[in-house]
Amino acid sequence: MSAATACRDDAGATYVALSGGVGGSKLSLGLSHLLGSRLTIVVNTGDDFEHLGLHVSPDIDTTLYTLAGLVNEETGWGRRDESWNFMRAIEALGGPEWFRLGDGDLAMHVDRTRRLRAGETLNEICAKFRACLGIKPRVLPMSDDPLRTLVDTDNGVLAFQEYFVREQCRPRVRGIRFEGATKARASSMALDALAAPTLAGVIICPSNPYLSIDPVLAVPGIAEALRKCRAPVIAVSPIIAGKAVKGPTAKIMGELGLAADAATIARHYSGLIKGFVLDEEDARYEPSLGLPTLVTKTLMKTSADKIALAEACLAMCDKLRAGGDARRAKARDA
Repeated sequence: MSAATACRDDAGATYVALSGGVGGSKLSLGLSHLLGSRLTIVVNTGDDFEHLGLHVSPDIDTTLYTLAGLVNEETGWGRRDESWNFMRAIEALGGPEWFRLGDGDLAMHVDRTRRLRAGETLNEICAKFRACLGIKPRVLPMSDDPLRTLVDTDNGVLAFQEYFVREQCRPRVRGIRFEGATKARASSMALDALAAPTLAGVIICPSNPYLSIDPVLAVPGIAEALRKCRAPVIAVSPIIAGKAVKGPTAKIMGELGLAADAATIARHYSGLIKGFVLDEEDARYEPSLGLPTLVTKTLMKTSADKIALAEACLAMCDKLRAGGDARRAKARDA
């Protein structure tokens, strides 16, 4: 057991992670190994949509499958050892085949849809799934209200899944907006977690900032809660040496006229974060960022990689919190 892990075992502190996509779920898994039930993961639901009459929550399900040890490790999403009888039958009937639902995965969508129609909220349903799967951290949809990510492209405005899955991210992106954001209400449990006196740190995972984290921040109250948060808020860059580990982050940045580098990611979160984590390959950006920075290995290929990055993030939160406590004590004594 490392010193950082031992520290986590002895502490009563709680932490919050903001997450979406595969990168977010990987770091969430590392954090869950160290924190267990003291971790709250607030997950993007801007990707949610209705398909074949079912309510599909891709980022929520990726998080649940990852934490439960059920995820397909090769893709980073979906269930491992999946079968596809349902999709073959749908295709034979001439139904839409561009978004594939595996047989095991289908159970999650069917039961979620059934429960929503019975009047349960998305957060209530997620809590039940989490309990059934034996997951210790709280996994919270950012809102129970619909907020949908829309991508303005050369091919017109596309719903997120149309852009991401059906079109395979090929169209050029002109802009991104979040339909329903002004009417959405943040999860009360997420806001409570961000205001908890035990909160010791908030980690923005290495998710796509524009497609996975911005929808979370667009929910009224969440960005404000981060700005008011007394605990340190840090972000992990999803960009390594000008490339995204997975997904269209670098492509979108270029199409929006932004440099695809870690410094741009840090500026994107300006005003929200007190610290930034970037990969060793991007160490040259550290002097110019203007905020505390941790240079470490951020590529997560193995379980050990995920836990190591999680340990590094928690250690950075500890360091920033200690520095903040010292400054407040000095101010009181002055």
